[in-house]
Amino acid sequence: MHTDMTRRRFLGVVGLGSAGIGGLGILSACTTSGAGKAAVSSVTTTPTAASAAGSMPGMDMSGSGATAQASPAMTPDQMDHADLDKIQQFLQNTKQPITKGKGGVPLAYEMDGDTKVFTLTTSMIKWETTPGNVVDAYAYNEMLPGPEIRVTQGDKVRVILRNGLAESTVIHFHGLQGMPNAMDGVGNLTQPPVKPGQTFTYEFVAKNSGTHMYHSHINAMKQVGGGLLGAFIIEPKDKSTYPQFDKEYTMVLNDTLLGFTINGKGFPATEALTANLGQRLLIRFMNEGNMEHPMHLHGMPMWVYAVDGYPLPNPYWCDTLNVAPGNRYEVFVDCTDPGAWAFHCHILTHAEGDIGMFGLVTALVVT
Repeated sequence: MHTDMTRRRFLGVVGLGSAGIGGLGILSACTTSGAGKAAVSSVTTTPTAASAAGSMPGMDMSGSGATAQASPAMTPDQMDHADLDKIQQFLQNTKQPITKGKGGVPLAYEMDGDTKVFTLTTSMIKWETTPGNVVDAYAYNEMLPGPEIRVTQGDKVRVILRNGLAESTVIHFHGLQGMPNAMDGVGNLTQPPVKPGQTFTYEFVAKNSGTHMYHSHINAMKQVGGGLLGAFIIEPKDKSTYPQFDKEYTMVLNDTLLGFTINGKGFPATEALTANLGQRLLIRFMNEGNMEHPMHLHGMPMWVYAVDGYPLPNPYWCDTLNVAPGNRYEVFVDCTDPGAWAFHCHILTHAEGDIGMFGLVTALVVT
């Protein structure tokens, strides 16, 4: 029997409205933007499925959470129920992970004299992007994204790459200044490919502070798209020069081979950003994918402080920030309003369809 029960009423009925986790903000109706398409070889183990935008050549949208189009026989209430189920899973994920595996874990280092030594080992792994969707992925240290490397400006750094893949690879440190050319990590241009079973050592000084990345630069469409990527953060030597904040989050965006993911997971398995009322967040965006992702936060503006590690002479406010492939941004959010505020890519074919939200969606939960 047809009922006139909206998503907002659904949330109230199950206790997820204002009495729940601050009340999840519902995505507003918006106009979509265009997005690039790439024909690639999928590394997923699941069959190719139709996305909310329709099939993209070689692109398995099952990794993003958009596992199939809704059936033509699906009623509006059934669509609402499918959407509500994902929202409930997402809220559950804030308490206990609903998928196996966590990426971006800070990487410990050892000291060799005055040099910080990090070790990265590549391998193929099984990675769960959304509940029940397990894919074949490339990984550093068996996680996706690879572990976060964090150093201080002026540090001497050594990164040891151990190649456990069945193919060659290298590491490029994206955005770092003053790198010796031999350490730039481009196969057959600055160094020989690191073949299966081989080890290569990168040594350099961390000169320019800011939000940077590391990733493969051999067969990059497949290796980076399939998981060989990670955050490389250089903190300023004089931290008094940097704006103060209470909590920090990194959002590594990716697309195509593993679907639309934030830190290796698609909605509803993405992690929420959490804060107390009045706190200031630092959010680091980095796009390791092949498409632009205009990231939109409901309820509160973002103060854009730095692009690609470089502080802006005139920081600016926005609620939607277009993060292009290769770009990194540092933004601050003052958490002035309580609630669960949707935070998503505003190319809506990357975020929401007739079976609900998927892919590049999370929320900022302010309590």
